[in-house]
Amino acid sequence: MVGVSYDPVEVLDAFAKKQKIEFPLLSDPDHKVIDAYGLTNKEAKGKIEGVPYPGTMLLDGEGVIRAKLFFDGYRDRHGPTEIVKAAREVK
Repeated sequence: MVGVSYDPVEVLDAFAKKQKIEFPLLSDPDHKVIDAYGLTNKEAKGKIEGVPYPGTMLLDGEGVIRAKLFFDGYRDRHGPTEIVKAAREVK
């Protein structure tokens, strides 16, 4: 809505509670993390311009990315089976 502001952290917090998500979610309204990892979907135009590719990154305890699961489009998502399989393959 025009003229309505919202706090992205509050939105994510409400979403996480509703979905019973118990891990931290990233709020990146200035695209600092998205840009740092080169995740911006450059083909996205119009209302979705600037969105990242949907994906999952698996990090180790030190914060190092050990696996990446991404699709080119925005409609497909990896499910729990693929994510668990990738986590088991991480050394």
